[in-house]
Amino acid sequence: MYNNEMKITPPVSLALSAENAPHEVFWHENPLKSMAQAAEERGQDVNQLIRSILFRVGKDDFILVMVAGPSQLSWSALRAHLGQSRMTMATKPEVKSVTGYEIGTVAPIGLARPLRLLADKNVFIPEEISFGSGQREAAIMMKSKDFRKVLGEVEIGEFLKKESSNAK
Repeated sequence: MYNNEMKITPPVSLALSAENAPHEVFWHENPLKSMAQAAEERGQDVNQLIRSILFRVGKDDFILVMVAGPSQLSWSALRAHLGQSRMTMATKPEVKSVTGYEIGTVAPIGLARPLRLLADKNVFIPEEISFGSGQREAAIMMKSKDFRKVLGEVEIGEFLKKESSNAK
């Protein structure tokens, strides 16, 4: 294990425990280099890994968008859903101050402040998923149905880039 110190319960696990939400903490043995490595170590398909991406949509207005796996987010689909022509990805300092988490550990649970949550429809397809724990060497694994319950209000849409094909 690359964190040889005593394991500290990740902040997202603490938040889930406070909600009595069933989940597991998965501890990685080595620093992660890719989503594929993370999925393999967790015994999951890469599409079971949920990424949480923070966007700034106004001066001090942010949204958190969840996507499954390595698929690319469609900025145009997201802008259309929001009814906005302008938005940017949050900066590293914004991510930390708005979510309370470092980039690469962000989860939609236990956030530093309330945020509007959006999820691509594919997030809830797998029976079990994993996502950031708020701590580098750990991930949270839980059933999608439990994840959905603990999230509360979330807007579900189609936010991924469409596969390119000649047939339109």
